[in-house]
Amino acid sequence: MSSKKLIIIKLLTAVLIITALVISARSFLAHRNYKETVVAGPSVTEVKTLGDYFEPIKNTVADCNIYILDSGKPGAIFFVIGGTHPEEPAANLSAEILAENATLEKGKLIVAIRANRSASTVTRPGDAYPQFYTIKTDWGEKKYRMGDRWTNPLDSWPDPEVYVHYPSKQMLAYMDIRNFNRTWPGKKDGSFTEQVNYAFMQIIKQEKVDLFIDFHEAELEYPVISTIVAHESGRNIAAMASMMLTDMEFEKPISMEFSPKSLHGLSHREVGDYSDAISLLFETPEPFLDRVRGITDEHLLLEGKDPFVQRAGEFGLLYETIDEDGWPIEVRVGRHCSTALMVAQIWNQMNPGKEIKIKNVPKYAEIIKNGVGHYFKNPANMDSDRIYYE
Repeated sequence: MSSKKLIIIKLLTAVLIITALVISARSFLAHRNYKETVVAGPSVTEVKTLGDYFEPIKNTVADCNIYILDSGKPGAIFFVIGGTHPEEPAANLSAEILAENATLEKGKLIVAIRANRSASTVTRPGDAYPQFYTIKTDWGEKKYRMGDRWTNPLDSWPDPEVYVHYPSKQMLAYMDIRNFNRTWPGKKDGSFTEQVNYAFMQIIKQEKVDLFIDFHEAELEYPVISTIVAHESGRNIAAMASMMLTDMEFEKPISMEFSPKSLHGLSHREVGDYSDAISLLFETPEPFLDRVRGITDEHLLLEGKDPFVQRAGEFGLLYETIDEDGWPIEVRVGRHCSTALMVAQIWNQMNPGKEIKIKNVPKYAEIIKNGVGHYFKNPANMDSDRIYYE
């Protein structure tokens, strides 16, 4: 081959590589900067940001919205977060339903839809995650960022060889320094994710939160699934909620588990230990996360149907059942919303005189019947001062 042909081949190769890099960079940038609309519901009296509670977070990628729903009447204060792990869409969608629909008649509800906002700006490298997914609404499709389990490496780098949790000094996997549910209660001068956790602890303390709820999803291969994980301070509420929901609302049971005292960094342990709030974590099944899954696409994410995961269940390799109906997003969001409402109901029974009364939030059966998107408002029809961006 002549030197002239070799130069041409090299130039063409360079052009192809640069073109691929430019296309990829534009795609990654569009995903990172995409804004999701949220219409503040009737009881939202104020929208703060995380940086209002901890100044170093202000105007960073972590500075998520904090929706305050205040009845104006004294009562209990609940704090609900979604988006701890943005690869678990039922969590942020459930939190958004609360922010857009809940009417508070007594007490106060605080909601964070994208708790680890940074993790929602990147998808899982090498796992072929879709960058976006859409939810059908009564007025069209609503588009969301798909995220990862960990804080974006662009915002937190490098990872250590071993992550040493603060303050327990327990050694965890290196990437858990970017795992929002392994870095509670946070550290004021710690890593990026530890500072985000610290900021959330300031909300809990400054707002005098009585009960904290962390929405999650889990793969069916994971033993902590279809459950309420409770700090010992919330065991009675969690146990009663589990029994009532299994008996009265859910087609498949929801269990209750104690937060392990020897495993640190998780919200259900550290929030309960380092604040006065009762701490609960809800898990729903998400086949999209299973290692044995097939094509990793938007259909699997939202429909929760996969023949490979179903086959693994037939061999007894899963901790939750799955059939041809799968675990669609309506079921998963419905379970979260109903569980939150049941916890509030039981709290009220146990704390007369300090109730929280939440109305107009759909329950499990309603969400399955009407779809998740039915409960999202069209921003085009709303006043601009009621529209916020995640």
